[in-house]
Amino acid sequence: MMRKGIDPSKELESSAFEGCDIVFTSDPEDLKQAHFHIIGVPTDIDAHKVPDLNPLLKASASVGSILKEGDYVVYESTVYPGCTEEDCLPVLERASGLKGGKGFKFGYSPERIVPGDKVRTLTSILKIVSGNDSEALVEISKVYGEIITAGLHRASSIKVAEAAKVIENTQRDINISLMNELAIIFDRMDIDTREVIEAAGTKWNFHKYYPGLVGGHCISVDPFYLMHKSRKLGYEPQVIAAGRRVNDYMPHFIVKKVVQALIESGKNPGECSVLVMGITFKEDVADIRNSKVVELVKELTDFSILVDVIDPHASVEEVKEKYGIDLKRAPERKYDAVVVAVGHKEYVTLSADALKEISLNDVMVFDIKGVLDIAKEFHYTRL
Repeated sequence: MMRKGIDPSKELESSAFEGCDIVFTSDPEDLKQAHFHIIGVPTDIDAHKVPDLNPLLKASASVGSILKEGDYVVYESTVYPGCTEEDCLPVLERASGLKGGKGFKFGYSPERIVPGDKVRTLTSILKIVSGNDSEALVEISKVYGEIITAGLHRASSIKVAEAAKVIENTQRDINISLMNELAIIFDRMDIDTREVIEAAGTKWNFHKYYPGLVGGHCISVDPFYLMHKSRKLGYEPQVIAAGRRVNDYMPHFIVKKVVQALIESGKNPGECSVLVMGITFKEDVADIRNSKVVELVKELTDFSILVDVIDPHASVEEVKEKYGIDLKRAPERKYDAVVVAVGHKEYVTLSADALKEISLNDVMVFDIKGVLDIAKEFHYTRL
């Protein structure tokens, strides 16, 4: 696809490929032409929420097989502290027959791009760099310095750079989990959580985070990497684990709200239909990896509710292949309830009339991201 000027993640326009001198290849032999290798493959978790290093280790073996004397290898994938030196380096050494630090140099420089952000792109985000020794740090800094305009932060060690990256997303996960827990508490008090946040946000040192579904390949995954390493060292993390539990609970909490509302309106959930708007892990992106909307859909289905899912950004084929869900291009019926699960720009401007057109009787809307600006003459719930 990239050879044809198509970005599979739908982040770049085809014009971005015009005139570029990048060779897109799947042949490891082509890597022999390079002297500076950057490995940035996905680092996911398995069904037991244990780090899955297979893509990282296989990529290391591929690069190691063509590694030459004097080459550099830099990792950008999010990992736990120690992974580069303890897990990846041995693979590079075995595959290459070279000794790390002597035959080749290596380092770690975490990728920090936020999907969907068109302003803070690669060159305009400050880059953390690290190397196995002072010489490596200087050379790695020079290479990244050729394109990064926002500056470089030279970490004192590879482990420090690895730790810095993994806590970026862990901190955000915990902050959002606090808002999610507050949403659960305030729901029982019949208080609008977002109004509370806006009120509290008038104090200069209050940090605004909002409740919602926390999925994706970073925030919902990275904390498990840090927890895994912590447990191996004999410490059971408390705050990080609690934050993950709260965020993982949110799809169930939302489904419970929907089902209760249907019952209170005199309907049998098993005879109802619900439209879920959005299935990507965040707004205005095509990425469906680790989307918590999938859990929400499956749990609604467990109540024998007929669920239709639409999303203007996601791939119909990819959603079917990965999750077994038949993504619709548009609403196909009138629904007992509508769940706006992702704050896509296409949904932000939804009017009350548009929602009435696809709703049965009284309009019942659950706005998970709190993005709608609609009249309150009907049942409207937001986190």
